[in-house]
Amino acid sequence: MMILVTGGSASGKSEFAEQCVLSFGERKRFYVATMIAWDEECRKRIQRHRAMRAKKNFDTIEQPVDLKQAMVPPGSAVLLECVSNLAANELFREMPGQGKALPADRQEEKRTESARQRILEGILSLKAQCGHLVVVTNEVFSDGEQYDVETEGYRMLLGDINCRLAAMADEVYEVACGIPTVLKKGPEGQNWKETRPEKRPGEPETGKAAETGNRVRQNQEEEKRMYI
Repeated sequence: MMILVTGGSASGKSEFAEQCVLSFGERKRFYVATMIAWDEECRKRIQRHRAMRAKKNFDTIEQPVDLKQAMVPPGSAVLLECVSNLAANELFREMPGQGKALPADRQEEKRTESARQRILEGILSLKAQCGHLVVVTNEVFSDGEQYDVETEGYRMLLGDINCRLAAMADEVYEVACGIPTVLKKGPEGQNWKETRPEKRPGEPETGKAAETGNRVRQNQEEEKRMYI
């Protein structure tokens, strides 16, 4: 089972994603972290978060690039956080000899396509290995701002990957102000809210979730043909 969780900065999506993983019961839990420790502040933040997750029985795997190399045991629950960091790391990394003989615009196209392929193959690899996969990503188009060409290229890559992940996911949630909204729901009886111990305050009711899920599932096959 795969769940995609999206939302803006400091929206509460990370906490929600952790609760999704905890709801899967007693099984081996892994946190696949994609942040690169650029400075001392980042390193301290990473150590603090590792300690917090350890209390919830998460083993941390640091994998800022080459996600396909991450290995987890069958039946485990995996939290991947987050795709926005992973996309930046893969897009802007130096790859020896990648498209150097091509014109500048083709080099950029080649770099973007290579990053997209590595990210999607890595996520599909994790999905195939584990029992449950929760993927966290960011909503980066809500501010309405215009950015430089390089940043816009990154945003377009992340937006495209988000669409592809939503198509392959069993369930999709958007979190704002700590409140999750169902965008896509899995088959009846498999929604994470129906199996976890408690209901978080402010969550959408099951009836509304079911109505949303039914509407989305009607176009699910078409979405898969478009995005996969």
